[in-house]
Amino acid sequence: MIALSDYLILAAILFSLSIVGIFINRKNVIILLMCIELMLLAVNINFIAFSHFLGDAVGQVFVFFILTVAAAEAAIGLAILVVLFRNRRTINVEELDSLAG
Repeated sequence: MIALSDYLILAAILFSLSIVGIFINRKNVIILLMCIELMLLAVNINFIAFSHFLGDAVGQVFVFFILTVAAAEAAIGLAILVVLFRNRRTINVEELDSLAG
């Protein structure tokens, strides 16, 4: 049987990788969005693990809400990226600093 600490270690590794990805790669917006999604995945693993080991379904309900928000964030974020790429011909974060209109 897999212990609770194993799930928490996996979630901590995923969360740390997403934080490192955000700080190391500040140029590509798509990779930044993927790191945010990875961060939400780590939080979902924690909710599911605690929900399973405590025998309560509240954590699983929170995961459904988080997945809904993550899907909306991904759809809206990618739509904004498509518009930015059409207007600026780049998705480099350093070149998108003058967005005032």
